[in-house]
Amino acid sequence: MGSFFSSLLTPPPADDGDSAVVAVHSKAAWDQQFEAHRNAAKLMVIDFSASWCGPCRFIEPAFKEMASRFADAVFVKIDVDELGEVAKTFRVEAMPTFVLVKGGQEVSRVVGAKKDELDRKIKTFI
Repeated sequence: MGSFFSSLLTPPPADDGDSAVVAVHSKAAWDQQFEAHRNAAKLMVIDFSASWCGPCRFIEPAFKEMASRFADAVFVKIDVDELGEVAKTFRVEAMPTFVLVKGGQEVSRVVGAKKDELDRKIKTFI
């Protein structure tokens, strides 16, 4: 119900066609995205956020910049109000939470809008 009320107050952000970030809006799309990268050696950086979350909006430009800079990683954005089941699977309890996945397994995470820490961890696992 929170997503209903938050959508009244804050319209969902439009997907930026120029961004290297893949916005996932359905469980089926998530399953397909995750399966495609489960057996790959490529790093996947998942941004769990919400449209009503101030820190999420604050770090979004930096996340998009990292997605364009680290072309050898996949950057995915998931709205916890849209895909609560996926957020629950990854034990997301605060926003933003960035989960780094390689080979289908979580290798690290950053909780909060900590740009430098996220950048450092991406460099570590790329």
